[in-house]
Amino acid sequence: MSDDSAFSLKRLLVGKPIPSSMAHHERLSRVTGLAVLSSDALSSVAYATDFILSTLIVAGIGAFSYAIPISLVIAALLAIVAFSYRQTIHAYPTGGGAYIVAKENIGATSGLIAAASLLVDYTLTVSVSISAGVLAITSAFPRLDVFRVEMCLLFLAILMVGNLRGIRESGRIFAVPTYFFVVAIGVLILTGLYKYLTGGVTPINAPLPSNAGHAPLTVFLLLTAFANGCTAMTGVEAVSNGVPAFRPPESKNASATLVAMAVLAIGMFVGITVLAHAYGVIPSVAESGVSQLGRAIFGGGTAYYLIQAATTLILVLAANTAYADFPRLASIVARDRYLPRQFMNQGDRLAFSNGILVLSVFAAILIIAFHGDTQRLLPLYMIGVFVSFTLSQAGMVIHWRKTKEAGWKTSALINGFGAVVTGIVLVIVTVTKTLEGAWIVLLLIPIIVALFKATSRHYDHVASQLTLRGYQPEPRAHNTVVMPIGGMQRAVVEALRYAETLSDDVRAVYVDIDPKATEQIRKDWETWGGRVTLVVLPSPYRSVMEPLLAYITQVETDQPADYVTVILPEFVPAKWWQHLLHNQSALLIKGALLFRPNTVVTSVPFHLER
Repeated sequence: MSDDSAFSLKRLLVGKPIPSSMAHHERLSRVTGLAVLSSDALSSVAYATDFILSTLIVAGIGAFSYAIPISLVIAALLAIVAFSYRQTIHAYPTGGGAYIVAKENIGATSGLIAAASLLVDYTLTVSVSISAGVLAITSAFPRLDVFRVEMCLLFLAILMVGNLRGIRESGRIFAVPTYFFVVAIGVLILTGLYKYLTGGVTPINAPLPSNAGHAPLTVFLLLTAFANGCTAMTGVEAVSNGVPAFRPPESKNASATLVAMAVLAIGMFVGITVLAHAYGVIPSVAESGVSQLGRAIFGGGTAYYLIQAATTLILVLAANTAYADFPRLASIVARDRYLPRQFMNQGDRLAFSNGILVLSVFAAILIIAFHGDTQRLLPLYMIGVFVSFTLSQAGMVIHWRKTKEAGWKTSALINGFGAVVTGIVLVIVTVTKTLEGAWIVLLLIPIIVALFKATSRHYDHVASQLTLRGYQPEPRAHNTVVMPIGGMQRAVVEALRYAETLSDDVRAVYVDIDPKATEQIRKDWETWGGRVTLVVLPSPYRSVMEPLLAYITQVETDQPADYVTVILPEFVPAKWWQHLLHNQSALLIKGALLFRPNTVVTSVPFHLER
C-alpha cells in the first residue's frame, strides 16, 4: 500500500485533523459526559443482579430472598463511593482520580498500585462489557453463539475507530445508545412494577440449573453473592479520572454528571433486582436475567427486542468508559515518567491515540484467550476496582487532615467510612475470587508497578546524562568522513559530492570480494572520484561487514577525540514492495554503528522515478 493510500484510509476512518486551538471545542458537556464516562456504571446493572442470583441458586430458590437486601447494601455502598469521588473531583480538578489522590497523600508506590489496578480494570471492562453485550445478542438469537468471538472483535474495532475520531465525535456516537438504554430499562421497571402491584405478574418458571440446591446457605456464600453483585459499582471512578475532558467549569460539570450517574445506576440496579425476585428470574449461561424479564413483561414482541437491543448497545458501549479513561490515565502516568512518553501524545483528532490502540490490543487478546465468555472473564474483574476505591478514599482522609478546610472532619469521616467498607469488600472479593482466576490480577498488578518504576529509573538515568548542569563540551577539531560503496553509480556519485561538503578528509571504502569488480572501481574512480580518497579493503573470506567495521574502528582509535561520520548512499524505490528486491546492507550498517560514541551515521537518499 502506498503512503497516499494509507493516508487516505486513515482520513476515512479517523477524519480530518483538528488543530490544537480547537481543543476546547472538543470537550464534553454534561449530556455527552454521561454517555461517554458513565456507560460502564450504568451498564453494570444489566448483569449485576444475574451474578447475585447465580451465586445464591446453589443454596436453592429460597436463598433468592437475600437478593434484595444484598442489592440495597450494594446501592448504599455505591452512594458512599460516588459521594467520595464527588469530593475528589472538587479537590483534584486536574483528573487522575485514585492515582493522583493516592500518590499525593499516601505515597508514590500507592499511587502506582492504584494506577496499575485501574489500567488492568479498564482493560477487563472492555473485554467483559463487549462479551456481555454479545451475550445479549445470543440470548435473543442463539444460533449466533458460534460467532461470539468474531462479534466481540467487530464491536471492539468499532469502538476503537469511534474513539480515534476524537472525544466529541465519540460522544455523539455513543450518547443515543446510552439514553436509549436508560429509557428502555426505565420502561421495563415501571411496567414490571405496575403489573406486580396490580397482580398481573406471571412467574417465569425457568428451568433450574443442575447445581441448584446442592450447597447450604452459609455466610461465605452470602459474601460471595455480595462480592459478585458489586460489579454494579464498576465504572464509578471514571468521571473523577476524566474531569479535564469536561467543558468549563470542569469540576461543576463532572460533579453533576457523577451524581446523575449514581442516581440512575442505583435506581436501575435495585429496580431490576426487585423485579427479578418478583418474577422468579433464574439467569443462565444461555439467557440473561434482563432478557427473561423482557419476555415475561412484554412477551416476545417488538418491545422485548428493543430491550435486548438497548442492553446490547449499552453493554458494548460500556467499554467506551474505559476508552475514555485508560488513555487519559496513561497520559497522566506518562507525564510523571512512569510510562513511555508516547502515551502523552495526542493524535490528529486530539485523542490519546497510542493509549486507545494499546487498550484495544490487550482487550482483543483477552477476548480471544477467554473465547468471549463473560463468566470466565468475570473472576478477573473487580479486584482492581476496589483497590483503587480503597486507596482513593484513604488518600482523601489524609487530604482533609492536611488541608483542614471547612467541614473537613465530616468529609474525612465519610471518606474514612468508605475506605473501611471498600477495604472490607476488597478482602471479600479477593478471598472469593482468587481461586476462580483472580490470582492473575493479583500477580499482574505488582508486575505492572515494577515496570512503572523501571521506566521511571530509565528516564531519570537518561535525564542525568542529558543535563547541561556542569557540562563542558569537548573540543572537536576534525571530522573524518567514511563512505562505504558497493560500486560506481549515480546514487554513489551524488553522495560523494555531499560528503565533500562536510570535510576535507573523505574516504570512500570498498571491500574487495571480486578482483574484476575492484579493477573496474579503480578505473571509474579516476573519472568520478573527485577529491575523495578510495580505500580498498581485502576480504579473503568474502565478508563485507567485518572488514568495513574493523576499518571504522581503526579510524575511531586513531582519532578518539574527533567525529567520524559514516555516509550511506541509499536509493529509494517508487513502490513499497520494491524494497523486497534489494538488499538492506545500509540498514545493517546503521544497526552495527548505532551504539558507537562519536560516530555519526547519515543517509543520502536517491529517489527512483516511477
